[in-house]
Amino acid sequence: MRTLNDITPPSRRREFEPASVHAHGRPPRFPYTTLLAIVLVIGASIGALFYFSSAKVDVTPNTVSAAVQSSFTATKSSGDLPFEIITAQKIASQSVKGSGTKAVHSSASGTLTIYNTQSKSQRLIANTRFATTAGLIFRIRTAVTVPAGTTAKPGSVTAKVYADQEGSQYNVGPTSFTIPGFAGTPLEAEVYARSTSAMSGGASGTIPVVDSALESQARSALITALAPDLLESIQTQIPEGYTLLAGAATTTYDALEAAPSSTTGMVEVKEQGTITAIIFPNATLAKSVASSVTGLGYNGEPLTLAPASKLTLAATGLPDPETTTFTFTLSGTASLIYTVDPTRIAAAVSGKTRSAAEVALTNYPEVKRAVIILRPFWRQTFPQDPATIAVSVATP
Repeated sequence: MRTLNDITPPSRRREFEPASVHAHGRPPRFPYTTLLAIVLVIGASIGALFYFSSAKVDVTPNTVSAAVQSSFTATKSSGDLPFEIITAQKIASQSVKGSGTKAVHSSASGTLTIYNTQSKSQRLIANTRFATTAGLIFRIRTAVTVPAGTTAKPGSVTAKVYADQEGSQYNVGPTSFTIPGFAGTPLEAEVYARSTSAMSGGASGTIPVVDSALESQARSALITALAPDLLESIQTQIPEGYTLLAGAATTTYDALEAAPSSTTGMVEVKEQGTITAIIFPNATLAKSVASSVTGLGYNGEPLTLAPASKLTLAATGLPDPETTTFTFTLSGTASLIYTVDPTRIAAAVSGKTRSAAEVALTNYPEVKRAVIILRPFWRQTFPQDPATIAVSVATP
């Protein structure tokens, strides 16, 4: 009896080999490389989250608007509400047709403010001399008595003075004066004077003549042109952190003597403009304004006055350079912005949970809105060190 065994041809053996057997008879390798790459990616991602972890607070400052109608007293360069005086001066000219010449002989004149820092009044007799730094002499024609005062608040009186000689060289701008008769005595430093506008009217010799109607028209045009130039000029002199309010500036114009033009038959008509302004440090002015408003609930926190404020200053007269105190009223609407101190905010939230920090910031009047950003996303507590907490303040 024969026994038949299935014999698989060599060409078909591969079809029946078990799938778990490698073509060369070796078992497959475990994918260590792939697994290691996955672990590295996960580790790098977690490391990046911790490396780029952050604690930040974005703050929007609180702002309030208040109606203001109050009186204030400021002190020059000191005190709770200091003020400063700034000035700007420009000269404009225009050529107009001349109508001939005339001989003139006249002395310049103008007004001085005389100051006295003695504890007693000082009488000045008629013809008392006043000298500019350049040595030009002016005299008063009537006696005056200057009230007593102090170095901080001198007594003062105004008086008209006249140049000692004829000539246009005495048409000087605002300047300081000493009294030659007091030279070498203590009174030299205790009694002095200053002009706030130019001396005018001084002339000697032949000067060009301009038709009065043409001159008037030219001077009006010059004043119109000078006004915006003077305002722009005074704005450039305002130091950073100071504010110029509406009504806190005054402008004066002085007609300077006409002079021959470089063009034959023409005359240069000249007008001089001087603007004087009172400026205040923004932060101290804002605090004074906020303190004057009843019902605001203000407790002395740092503030600034926003440019959008509509405040107008009114006073009987703006102070001259020697004045030490200045009383005025403010009316209108003030837009006040609380000042945010990033260091103070960082200290307020350090070591606190997100929810505790949110509650803590509600007690800070300068904070209108605060957005807390903690990374990684599972982090819910601020670091203990305030220096590691970033605080950014938005512009309201």
